Amino acid sequence: MTLPRSPSGWTMAVFGVLAAALGAVGLVSPDAQLSLLGLTAPGGRGSGDHTSAFVTASSTAALNMGVYYVLAALADWRAFFGWTVPFRLLTCAVFTAAVVTGRAPEAFLGVAAWEGLGALATGAALLRERRAGAEEA
Repeated sequence: MTLPRSPSGWTMAVFGVLAAALGAVGLVSPDAQLSLLGLTAPGGRGSGDHTSAFVTASSTAALNMGVYYVLAALADWRAFFGWTVPFRLLTCAVFTAAVVTGRAPEAFLGVAAWEGLGALATGAALLRERRAGAEEA
């Protein structure tokens, strides 16, 4: 079995496995996914309630993204790792703003922290690897 070859690759692999697992949870049990996000599953679906469609779409995206991250980690595709850092920080900011403005429940702060801390871990690992490579040269 191939494993990530760098610390930055490990940060990507861990994030990818978690994202894929959470995406799978949402596909198998949408109500469980809603509960994890601090949302209440509607008892009955009214006209125009597209909760299940939203959970299916976001869970599919999370599953796919997780797989992409794991494959990038296994390929040690550091350029990709670097591209994810600013966008994961943006996701952190958007989710935090959604909570602050009342558009999302406080549980979304956990998602924001997961994205932000993961981005910082990947960015720090890439920086250390770059500096170590420069010292060897």
